[in-house]
Amino acid sequence: MKIGKINRQSIAISGFTSILGHYEGMPTELFIAGTLPSERIPSIAIVGSRKPTPYGETQTYQLAYALAQRGVVIISGLAYGIDAIAHQAALDAGGITIAVVPQGLHRIYPTAHQRLAEQIIAQGGAIISEYPEGTEPHRYHFLARNRLVSGLADGLLVTEATHKSGTSSTVAHATSQNKDLFALPGPVTSLLSVGPNRLLQTGAHVVITADDIINVIAPQLAHKQTQLPLGDTPLETALIALLQQGVSDGDALQQALDVTASEFLQALTLLEINGVIRAGGGNTWFLVS
Repeated sequence: MKIGKINRQSIAISGFTSILGHYEGMPTELFIAGTLPSERIPSIAIVGSRKPTPYGETQTYQLAYALAQRGVVIISGLAYGIDAIAHQAALDAGGITIAVVPQGLHRIYPTAHQRLAEQIIAQGGAIISEYPEGTEPHRYHFLARNRLVSGLADGLLVTEATHKSGTSSTVAHATSQNKDLFALPGPVTSLLSVGPNRLLQTGAHVVITADDIINVIAPQLAHKQTQLPLGDTPLETALIALLQQGVSDGDALQQALDVTASEFLQALTLLEINGVIRAGGGNTWFLVS
């Protein structure tokens, strides 16, 4: 990957990263691989557990996808779990995503996300580090990285996290930076919903759909809806409409459509062949565009 360097002066006038100049304790230079937006455009940091539940995986993907599709930059840390899901969803939506990493750009960590990093760069996004080439990741680098994840964004969304975790560090930085905080409500019986549920108790914005975020950080995009694709049959069109509403579970889709398993599978197959939908695993389905 080609590595570029931005010094302190250029951060202040470089458009997208200029926001870092508003906070104390920022690095004197940044190293990047890929392309940064030339100016400030709406952005959201999405963070959470490295081992999310199926609920967290699905909701994170849907929210990141919808936000990226509407032109919001998705920022995260390229870690396992919520981070990687958010990055991938943005890519699948044809949007821009930026990853902030805790090591030099001579390699990607975790190594399993090398391909994801390459996709981010190929689709117009960037990998950012405050550490020069050759610097290996250390434990304190991960916590330090969090101030950049929140600092670069207009707001922070927590989808799943325990009460005390690495996510708490990002929340603390976002709070000190006066960022808007957003949280996905979850079951009170789930340990991974304790973090976001506690945030909601302390005043974070409730997030049910992408509009709950857009209305706060980018109201100018509130009416910028993507055109809903049409199916070749009434059943396909009805299926697309349900997916647009956020219904992704295959069983729930079939039940809502009130059709036979054969009819449902035929509609799914044709829409997938035509590139309108994609399988998300675990019998879940999502719109491609």
